[in-house]
Amino acid sequence: MNLLASMKYLVALNEHRHFARAAEACHITQPALSNALRALEEEFSVVIVRRGRTFAGLTSEGEQVLAAGQRMLHEQQVLQQSLKSTADSPVGGLVIGAVPTAVPIAARFAAMLQARHPAIMPTVLSLSSSELETRLDNLSIDLGLGYTDRMGLGGAKLLALPQYIEHYFLLRRAAQPHPHELQIGEPISWQGAAQQPLCLLTPEMHNRTIVNTAFASAGCNVTAIIETNSILTMALAVVAGQVCSVMPGALVAAVRGYRELEALPLVSPQVRTPIGFMRHAQVRLSRAMEAAQVLAQDGAWLRHAAAHSGLLVSF
Repeated sequence: MNLLASMKYLVALNEHRHFARAAEACHITQPALSNALRALEEEFSVVIVRRGRTFAGLTSEGEQVLAAGQRMLHEQQVLQQSLKSTADSPVGGLVIGAVPTAVPIAARFAAMLQARHPAIMPTVLSLSSSELETRLDNLSIDLGLGYTDRMGLGGAKLLALPQYIEHYFLLRRAAQPHPHELQIGEPISWQGAAQQPLCLLTPEMHNRTIVNTAFASAGCNVTAIIETNSILTMALAVVAGQVCSVMPGALVAAVRGYRELEALPLVSPQVRTPIGFMRHAQVRLSRAMEAAQVLAQDGAWLRHAAAHSGLLVSF
């Protein structure tokens, strides 16, 4: 039995919650996956998978084997990167998860990291806050960019690298297109924003919770006329329709090329939310992750992130 391969199949089954989809993800047949998992059960003399007509979850012993497998596969990745890398040239993949409102900053970070270290291949995924925390905990992503004030809510042991403070704007169509690009207008209160037809993120998104809390603090009960879990949809709904949207600075900066739009800073109350990179606190860092951590604390990068996410005074 190939122990690492069997652990990979178990991790895939836990992720996909379906035998056929897990087998497809691992590029093997479903019988091969099932046989490998049965061999794993024989190796440890425990039942790992609760089976019915479909996948019914893992046993308590299976959860222990899964946690060990996740760490084994992580250590394999760390070793592979160490063997392929030199002192000045880290080699390997790096999976970065980001909450939707922080995806533009995560994309900038990935591009800057790859430019600095061409042998690193970043992958950027858009994840909800709960997905981000779960996948950091089970080691299926290396780095997460999200709301650090949520750290510990899901039980994951995480370390934070502060990045920037999220500021909020009302994005709307301008009365007249600006000559070159989106402009920052005069501040507007949350109460004033509540009077507009709004496109907002769906209720399960943490950013929507922040927005709802701000409106409630201003004494407003807001009902969106469009909801979405896509930041692109939020922006295009404002461009193409008659709605406004509440967006953090990172998203406003991402649509600055639309000269027919303007963004008004939201005040009364002033809402400021810390955003940071998070990583698992109890595992060794791969060479790619070491390089990412250095960049995440670099002063030039932090100034760049702030310029494209905060008050946007450089517009």
